Amino acid sequence: MEGLGPVNPIPTIFHGFYAGRRVLVTGHTGFKGSWLSLWLHRLGAEVHGFSLPPPTRPSLHELLPESLFATRTEADLRDRQAIETVIARVQPDVIFHLAAQALVRRSYAEPLETFQTNALGTVHLLEAIRRLGHRCVTVIVTSDKCYENREWVYAYRENDPLGGHDVYSMSKAAAELIVQAWDRSFFRPDPRLGPLVTARAGNVIGGGDYAPDRIVPDCVRALLANQPVRVRRPRAVRPWQHVLECLSGYLWLAARIAREPKDSPLIGPYNFGPDPAAQQPVQTLVETFLRHWPGQWEDASDPHAPHEASLLALAIEKAAALLGWRPVWDFERAVEQTALWYRHRHVLGHPDMVRFSLEQIAHYEADAQRNNLAWAQPRVRP
Repeated sequence: MEGLGPVNPIPTIFHGFYAGRRVLVTGHTGFKGSWLSLWLHRLGAEVHGFSLPPPTRPSLHELLPESLFATRTEADLRDRQAIETVIARVQPDVIFHLAAQALVRRSYAEPLETFQTNALGTVHLLEAIRRLGHRCVTVIVTSDKCYENREWVYAYRENDPLGGHDVYSMSKAAAELIVQAWDRSFFRPDPRLGPLVTARAGNVIGGGDYAPDRIVPDCVRALLANQPVRVRRPRAVRPWQHVLECLSGYLWLAARIAREPKDSPLIGPYNFGPDPAAQQPVQTLVETFLRHWPGQWEDASDPHAPHEASLLALAIEKAAALLGWRPVWDFERAVEQTALWYRHRHVLGHPDMVRFSLEQIAHYEADAQRNNLAWAQPRVRP
């Protein structure tokens, strides 16, 4: 399948929860934040952004029209007053917190910035909500790397110990502990404040990611330069998933807990990862990508490179049992759609990549509906 045809919007997606709601996305200029903002706008939300400038050039964010956002604030999450001012002005109904220093290898070079952004930045957001007494649904996005990784074959569950060998992983574990403390100490006891949860995703792929030291952007840069893809850790196993998978989890989680009391069993941390078959070595990901964009790869393993986990898997039974959420696209489909996005932008010169991205979202929604996923079905009213 070389292209995507038009697909009509499905008005029942997420039970129409986002239509007309004010939604603040921190990190809206990043890879996941840009996709989330685009999807929210499609759902009829009033989208507000808070972020530093796009972390890379090119980026997905640079393609998005200004009209997609009601407001955009360029600021650093380490500035507590800045985020408090935005929340006071926007009065969001929902907050998706994605702003982060998101790269493991960069955390070795900039450990203080990583910790301040990922841990202290989360405190600043939660304190802004608490000090303002603002009621909203808050979803804090952390990472699958927040778990104490013992390099075992078992998938990590939401109640497994948190930890982190590197500063990035530790900072995400710290963010999880911060949310637990603020939730127990302030959010649950205070009727003025809304529900607070965390979400942990796997290794996300999809069009529009240009970050350094990530395997799919590395593939794209090498292929555009007619060079072999240098693969640092070909045998490392990761839970690969398309970006729309975890975003559907975040969106459905917020929509569900918005109608729940704060002592509901739905309030808590969630893993949104792929099926076990998508837990593949980096080498398999690269070889699958190259089937859709032909090229070569080479083993660039470095025994002196900074530590990165060799094995990591997420258990998703909780999201399936409590939310009726499960993955839509398998590993092959996720890689295919990722490669198509980059080829259409950089090789085929597609004139409207926003339109192309919306068509990918529409196909994902339609596939979810055919698979009878709860978030893609009409709301059943008593």
